[in-house]
Amino acid sequence: MLQFLVVIEKANNNYSAYSPDLPGCVATGATVEAVKGNMHVAIELHIQGLMEVRLPIPEPRALADYVTV
Repeated sequence: MLQFLVVIEKANNNYSAYSPDLPGCVATGATVEAVKGNMHVAIELHIQGLMEVRLPIPEPRALADYVTV
């Protein structure tokens, strides 16, 4: 089982998400929970597509942290 970092950003009227380790894999949703669910599906489909064309699945490498200033 792989675990990919997902970055969620607030847009004007919804949320968008992407994974730094999976270029081009993005999703949107009306709420944070919706975009999380949509991103889960997007990652599954992205990986399935990579497998179908026999491309390697990237290893999860991205990290995230907060900095207090």
